[in-house]
Amino acid sequence: MNLADSSTLASSLITRGYRRVADEKDADLIVLNTCSVREKAESRVFGRLGEIYKYKREKPYMKIAVVRCMAQRLADELIKKVPHVDYVLGTDRLFELPDAIEGIEGTSSVMTAFGHENIDMIEPVKESPYSGFVTISRGCDNFCTYCIVPYVRGKERSHSDDYIVDAVKKMVDEGVVEATLLGQNVNSYKFGDTDFPKLLSRVSKESGIKRLRYMTSHPKDLSKRLVDVMAEDPTIMPHIHLPVQAGSNRVLQKMGRIYTVEHYLKIIEYIKKNLPYVVLTTDIIVGYPTETEEEYEATLKVVSEVQYDSAFMFRYSVRPGTEAAKFIDDVPEEDKIRRLNKLIKMQQKISYDQNQREVNQVRFSLIEGYSKRNPEKMRARTDGNKTVLFEAQGLDEGSIVPVKILAADAFTLHGEIVKPN
Repeated sequence: MNLADSSTLASSLITRGYRRVADEKDADLIVLNTCSVREKAESRVFGRLGEIYKYKREKPYMKIAVVRCMAQRLADELIKKVPHVDYVLGTDRLFELPDAIEGIEGTSSVMTAFGHENIDMIEPVKESPYSGFVTISRGCDNFCTYCIVPYVRGKERSHSDDYIVDAVKKMVDEGVVEATLLGQNVNSYKFGDTDFPKLLSRVSKESGIKRLRYMTSHPKDLSKRLVDVMAEDPTIMPHIHLPVQAGSNRVLQKMGRIYTVEHYLKIIEYIKKNLPYVVLTTDIIVGYPTETEEEYEATLKVVSEVQYDSAFMFRYSVRPGTEAAKFIDDVPEEDKIRRLNKLIKMQQKISYDQNQREVNQVRFSLIEGYSKRNPEKMRARTDGNKTVLFEAQGLDEGSIVPVKILAADAFTLHGEIVKPN
């Protein structure tokens, strides 16, 4: 979603006469599109603002803009902390940056009010000539107690299904072969009588796209009908990212997650039963306020039972502005680190084992380019969203090729092109 917003903003600037430069030192305008989901993300922004100040000292006319979630959360406080920032535009206002720079009436240097974004003005964007993102909804209504997103993104609102189908069609006409539908919670998508399974089916059948993905899902809204649609349609890639967050019902309730471990595991059971091949990934937080050692062990038990292909794993840290910031952060830091390290070690072993099931299988894979570490190998993305490297020369990026997996570690698959008989 960050990439999609950045590309949309860049496009709006280009249509107003701006051009991109290859090196930031040559820029007259530098825009930082920010995230507030964790404190580390904001710390990195402050670090980058310090780094680029040297360019402004050399060119006082340079403008610096901070947009989106961190701008939404801090507003005027951001300019007080970093006086060389010129514009602070929140999540509903970032696409007004060209107007703010030109001083058009009704704009100012700090704009964070909600209710100003017209979602249908947000253009789909191409990640590359062959893949693209289409935002189907913005905002979130879930209010998980640890999450800042609903406060900085606002209430959930959706594009029309016709708009989304047409957007993917347009991308296909421009050469895109893989599209990803984006939302804070795609499963809660609703426009008229169209829910997410119906939308996914429409896009697949009516747009001409060859490969279709989506993210992210919330367990409380992922329906059996969605799994059935995936099982019936080979265009929809067999990858589901389904955050579990914790393995204790009490902790999930404290997180405001609105589902139980039992409900979550029933979803997983249905997915595995109806999708003969599926890649499952997740998000997990350890050391949440009041989490006991037994509740942490319950999380390990869920991870062991589900056997995720990979996971994003974090230790809890206080996020100002969230409901959880009112809780006493009572799990010692050394316990958080120990729990996280044990979880990571466990998941890496599971990821390795899961990748071994890929060996000797043929996976149709989308070529993304050459390996960054080994330019003699090409890099592709399997249908299950795994990276595979193989020796090949002269193949075009964006091609979908059959790759036989020969070996695998915990993070990467290694294979060879299957040549036709």
